[in-house]
Amino acid sequence: MQNIVERLLSGDRRALARMVTLIESEAPPSRRYLAELHQHAGNAHIVGVTGAPGAGKSTLVTRMVREMRKKDARVGVVAIDPSSPFSGGAILGDRIRMMELAGDPNVFIRSMASRGSLGGLASSTRDVVRAMDAAGYDPIIIETVGTGQAEVEVMRTAQTVLVVVAPGMGDDIQAIKAGILEIADIFVVSKADKPSADQTVAELAMLLSLASNRREAAWRIPIVKTSSFKDQGIEQLINAIRQHRNHLHESNTFADRAQRQVRSELQALILHAVEDSLDAAVSEEEWKTLIDAINERKRDPYTVASELQARIGLKK
Repeated sequence: MQNIVERLLSGDRRALARMVTLIESEAPPSRRYLAELHQHAGNAHIVGVTGAPGAGKSTLVTRMVREMRKKDARVGVVAIDPSSPFSGGAILGDRIRMMELAGDPNVFIRSMASRGSLGGLASSTRDVVRAMDAAGYDPIIIETVGTGQAEVEVMRTAQTVLVVVAPGMGDDIQAIKAGILEIADIFVVSKADKPSADQTVAELAMLLSLASNRREAAWRIPIVKTSSFKDQGIEQLINAIRQHRNHLHESNTFADRAQRQVRSELQALILHAVEDSLDAAVSEEEWKTLIDAINERKRDPYTVASELQARIGLKK
């Protein structure tokens, strides 16, 4: 354990796997190791892949990794899966659909459970990405659960966000409802071999033309058609990702995003610390007593919250 950081920085896959396990289990040494790794990270391009369940995200990510490997890239993949209500673990495990990549020593795949975290990301995703980044993986792909409106959380981690839309699923209309239109840097119409793919592309193009409050007016959001069945469009998609990365660095957008993401991370760490303090200060029995008193209208939530704040040292 003493040299886990050095081994990870040298590219030792076993050290990286061990680090990810420590992060997920919230082992006490993990934060100290992450603090050491921070200065060695910040080089990888983080690509988020999101979209409705069944849109073909996992298959698309597999094809993307294969294409990136043709350029000798060392690729990291963090696949966020829904949590089992019984074990809390990832239901889809190690992603059977990605197993064809498992034998490649330059591809590191980790499946993580969302554990009820909103936004389609596991709470420790950023830390795992940082460890992969420090280990020399670039790019790093994050595939989210695909839960709808809260999916905007991926913006707080990824630098380029791909929104995957499958034709015939009504995803284009759902995109407006869920606010997905605002988070996309690139739209991917998957399963482009279906007859309705061109109609989906046309509808997305119309929606983009109507979107007046786009985050980055200088970047024209491309719509890329892909078909994993016919193995088409993947090279164009990788080129679009590369172009967006160049755009981020050529404009002030990269710095702006980095500032927002660091602020978000600090807030998340502080909130996590507050939750830990509450857990340590209030027993399950006391929680039950307080909740019962509020439900029975013997107490009010505002006064109880103020008392608990004071107990853990938070100012009103």
